[in-house]
Amino acid sequence: MTTEATPAARTAHVIVLGNEKGGSGKTTTAMHIAVALLRMGYRVATVDTDSRQRSLTRYVENRARRAAETGLALGLPGHFVVKLGEGEAMSAIQAQEFSAYVEIIDRIENAYDFVVVDTPASDSYLMRLSHSMADTLVTPINDSFVDLDVLGRIDPHELTLSTVSHYAELVRSSIRHRRLVDGRDTDWIVVRNRLSTLFSRNQTNVIGALRQVAATLGFRVADGITERVIFRELFPIGVTVFDTLDRKTLGVEPRMSHLSARREIRELIASLRLPVAAAAIGRQEAAVPEATAPAAAAVAS
Repeated sequence: MTTEATPAARTAHVIVLGNEKGGSGKTTTAMHIAVALLRMGYRVATVDTDSRQRSLTRYVENRARRAAETGLALGLPGHFVVKLGEGEAMSAIQAQEFSAYVEIIDRIENAYDFVVVDTPASDSYLMRLSHSMADTLVTPINDSFVDLDVLGRIDPHELTLSTVSHYAELVRSSIRHRRLVDGRDTDWIVVRNRLSTLFSRNQTNVIGALRQVAATLGFRVADGITERVIFRELFPIGVTVFDTLDRKTLGVEPRMSHLSARREIRELIASLRLPVAAAAIGRQEAAVPEATAPAAAAVAS
């Protein structure tokens, strides 16, 4: 997939959220990226390849329900779910999943500007296939040495990478495959999520280790979401921090933490360096609080 400027020839820029560990904030980050791009005026599709958990699908469904209940103009992406294959033979299951995925991509790659893909928190065929399609790969990790294991074993004294993890090898293999297929590179960003509001020696060491590992594995590091209760509150009502922060939208009075969370997400999206026009960013900053993108396709399974 390319991001050439010619509208007729341009295909969607694919943003993949991936991590083998659960609870890293993939779905929350994916939904906020999608809504941010909608507010910039881009056509956005979301694809849920975690067909068992379907967390992103539930987020989109919650958002559609909230819009219907309140009458708010909450922008919705075109949403698609990749069905799991069935059968006993692995080759047959993978063939079904590949076919289902390709059918979705064929439908959306020329109809949208961006495609945001949420992946399972485990090594699977659909996870690998998604990673090999990524123009931008976002790997959220919790800000701790326990979660750095998803990248590899870290020497506790030197803070260097002693062993590359299975997931990091998967990513590097996917990036090499992508380069061989169409000659394009994948921009890999590791996002530090669940940041503590109190800076500590441990956090300093985590940052130092990440920087050293980044030089070895070839990713960039970005700050993500602080450990905030509000992100867990937003999911059931399908809202993001880019929506109107008032009682009608949130169901409660907004707090300062809502505004702080909005700033964090804006800074995160800026750090992704997505191929967006400066004019689009200006439109987002100047937009009224309600999402301006029209409601798009209903959830497709």
